[in-house]
Amino acid sequence: MAGQDYTGALPLRLLAEQFAKLPGIGMKTAQRLAYFVMSYSDEEAKAFADAILHAHKTVHSCKICQNLTDREICPICSDAGRDRSTICVVEGPKDVSAFERTREYKGMYHVLHGLISPIDGITPDKLRITELLKRLQGGEVKEVIMATNPTPEGEATAMYLSRLLKPLGVKVTRLAFGLPVGAILEYADEVTLYKALENRNEI
Repeated sequence: MAGQDYTGALPLRLLAEQFAKLPGIGMKTAQRLAYFVMSYSDEEAKAFADAILHAHKTVHSCKICQNLTDREICPICSDAGRDRSTICVVEGPKDVSAFERTREYKGMYHVLHGLISPIDGITPDKLRITELLKRLQGGEVKEVIMATNPTPEGEATAMYLSRLLKPLGVKVTRLAFGLPVGAILEYADEVTLYKALENRNEI
């Protein structure tokens, strides 16, 4: 029949379907990846599978900033040289990596693990907001930088958090938009991110 999928053996199709669940991977790319994995030796295939399982079992959220780590407290939160009076709030762990590449930001982070998006069923209670509020109780934090993406969801999240945090006497700033609207922080270059940090504004 026209259009029928002749990928091959059922296990190969199932493997391709798992790859297709990854963000940005279509079925054609998933099939290529599945065929590529089939070229692995038994040792290489086992190492690939073991790496996934090991990461799943050992990587978890830092008890302070919620970034991913294999320790109780991540290396950034453990670094006594970081400025603990400033917290940069980001959507996900990949955004922390993007800022760290600038080598200019010396403060702390807080990872929300998502953005407010009612249409997708993501409400504030599903984000790591409670953990952020707890970090502000000691009075050490003086500024919170909203570094969510300049998208409708990112803006909504930044404004929601701003309304929560301002009554606590904390300065709340937003990244300056050297970042183009609709941009994804993960793909921004180091200079653009540094300028956005440097020119942030209070909200």
